[in-house]
Amino acid sequence: MGLKASATPPPVSILLPHGKAAIMLSQTENLYRLQKKDLLRVGDVLADAFRHDPLWNALFAGVKDFVKKYPAFFQTPVAYAMGFGDAYAISENLEGIIAWVPGRFASMSPWRIIRSGALSYGMKIGFDMGRRMSVLSVIMKDRKEAMKAKQHIYLFILGVPAALQGRGHGTTLVRALVEQADRDGAWLYLDTETETNARWYERFGFSVAREVVIPKVNLPMWEMIREPRTKGVS
Repeated sequence: MGLKASATPPPVSILLPHGKAAIMLSQTENLYRLQKKDLLRVGDVLADAFRHDPLWNALFAGVKDFVKKYPAFFQTPVAYAMGFGDAYAISENLEGIIAWVPGRFASMSPWRIIRSGALSYGMKIGFDMGRRMSVLSVIMKDRKEAMKAKQHIYLFILGVPAALQGRGHGTTLVRALVEQADRDGAWLYLDTETETNARWYERFGFSVAREVVIPKVNLPMWEMIREPRTKGVS
């Protein structure tokens, strides 16, 4: 069983006039915390959300058993985050999914994958895909360098099914993450595959730290950082 690195934050009390206290619930309290039983559907939901993603499509080009391996590719980080961080959905219907981990657990070592319970999903991807994914080592190296002296949270994955995009589900999920980071006084770090996504994340206070080109597939990726704030974004 994986370690739980961060729990749902407690409610915050604020003082109203005349000394009365009101309770403000964390935004994660309004979300559905993913459970192991959800992981089968999680793979299908995220495979749909990322079906037109340029980077993942390039890395999976020509892969045998794509229909089986692509969902497992997304199940693995979500299962990992359930062990070492947090994973939420809009509701039990999984209209949108987000998963994050404290920065110290961002590197998915084999031992951590085993401890988190993600190994069975990772095995479905296969060793060939593991070799293909090695081109992403530049991303991991950049994150370690940029965040080495900072307490931070790494956004593992955020996805909304294609048919439900544009309804504010992604915004709801990111705001919950931002609130968590600001509450903890933590930086946020993510990488994203399109410039459109990068511009969208800027609405929540993220800024582009670096734009890189992934070797072999020659596709860009945007590495983004957000400083902690005392107040959430609007």
